[in-house]
Amino acid sequence: MRAGENISRDKLLDKTSHNHRVIIPLFIPEEEGYYKDSFSIFEMCLKSINKTANSNIAISVISNGSSKSVTKKLLGFYQEGLINELIFEEDEIGKVNCILKTLRTSDERYLTITDADVLFLNNWEDAIMNIFEAFPKASAVSPMPVFRTQNHYTSNIIFDYFFSKKIKFSEVKNPEALTKFAKSIGWEWLDEKWKDFIMTIDASNGKQKAIVGCNHCTVTYKKEIFESIPNYNSKYKLGGDSEGVYLDQPSMFYDGYRLSTYDNYAYHLGNKIEPWMLEAYNDLKESDKKDYTYEATILKKSKFRHVLKNVVFKKLLNRKKFRKAYYVKKGLDPNKADNFI
Repeated sequence: MRAGENISRDKLLDKTSHNHRVIIPLFIPEEEGYYKDSFSIFEMCLKSINKTANSNIAISVISNGSSKSVTKKLLGFYQEGLINELIFEEDEIGKVNCILKTLRTSDERYLTITDADVLFLNNWEDAIMNIFEAFPKASAVSPMPVFRTQNHYTSNIIFDYFFSKKIKFSEVKNPEALTKFAKSIGWEWLDEKWKDFIMTIDASNGKQKAIVGCNHCTVTYKKEIFESIPNYNSKYKLGGDSEGVYLDQPSMFYDGYRLSTYDNYAYHLGNKIEPWMLEAYNDLKESDKKDYTYEATILKKSKFRHVLKNVVFKKLLNRKKFRKAYYVKKGLDPNKADNFI
């Protein structure tokens, strides 16, 4: 039987108090072997977001078939208020499908999708928002610049800036951070040929510089680009075309720019804790929270612009001789151009 009236009936939902949500898919099936340090690294990731975020940020964690011991620890973080939304999947459903659990229902203007092994540094959110403000067509911005991203889902940027002096190869701001990223994905070192120059664009205000392209590890997106993602789930646990279809290509349909901050504001840690990581974590400072007051440009879907820039022009750009000649024209040493095409 039912007694009384449900106090929630016919009541409108309150508008979210958050403008920015971070989505973290988490897969730790055991806490030994390959995954021995994984939860400690995730804890550093989670606490670094809470500590360094410049706004009242919301955090969603989707546990993808993680172990019972991990589940218990996650509940503890939720009760501490470090996590706003916590979803448990008993069976492994795949990284992108975990992201979709939250992505499809989030109302926040900005959505950061990050791996669970990323350490966020002070002012990362400010740095990202400065890019969104300076480049109205920015749709995806990473606080972690990575080498050679100018070749991936960026043909619309190069089309728009083709004859502009604002796009060029610049000296890398933080080569040490590029080396740390390379080591985090299993490389023993990063060759000098990758860490001296990187493709950048200057904003029209003359005060902001951004890297052309971005990685998959941690990226902040404008919400509207996900309105056109497939209505079905990915068939991959990890990799395949899943990140391309659900996270990269949507920017192209909206003629959005995929960019990175010129300096480095996050580290990809991998699965093993090293002393420098603990030092970086311990150096983090509590950030004051604020609201971002500027009105970010809402991107509109355009089939014509997508075909022109990301299909027709891309075919021309994919010709190695053409790409090499263009890169040299934009300031790249001819002797190094083959490394960038």
